[in-house]
Amino acid sequence: MRICLLLLAGCLSFAAWAGPVEQSPEAIKSQLRDYYFDAARRGDVPMLDTFIESGYSLDTRDSKGYTALILAAYHGQAPAVERLLAAGADACAQDLRGNTALMGAIFKGELQIARRLMATDCSPDQRNGAGQTAAMYAGLFKRLELLDALKAKGADLEAEDPLGNSAARLASGEIRSAAPR
Repeated sequence: MRICLLLLAGCLSFAAWAGPVEQSPEAIKSQLRDYYFDAARRGDVPMLDTFIESGYSLDTRDSKGYTALILAAYHGQAPAVERLLAAGADACAQDLRGNTALMGAIFKGELQIARRLMATDCSPDQRNGAGQTAAMYAGLFKRLELLDALKAKGADLEAEDPLGNSAARLASGEIRSAAPR
């Protein structure tokens, strides 16, 4: 509730300066979500701490299904990723396309973050909506050291997406863009 009080104090200060401003509870919730996601993108750990200490739902999603953890990982904010994980954020959460924080970190080349996310209890063979795994991302983007680590965690490097791509094939440069006949 501390964050609500801080936001309310900010609104009241603005209202005193700008005149009466009425906000619906839904508008205030939307503003809180925006602040939360912005803090994750920027790696603002003190602001994230405020949300965490206030009991804010860590796995709140935006319109694309992104969680704060997915955004922090994608934007290379390692301390924010660590804080969110320590507070209990769901490392296995998927956005509306089924992508995870790990997939985003691999895509962006955030190797330290990817390694941290691989240490969670998520399945190394978790698939997105296109049937791709984190290992397939590592193969496609030539993150070979992560591919080895995913294999050590139990990832199936021969698993295929619907087009017939596997992590091993992608790592060798073979990319299928149409389903095999």
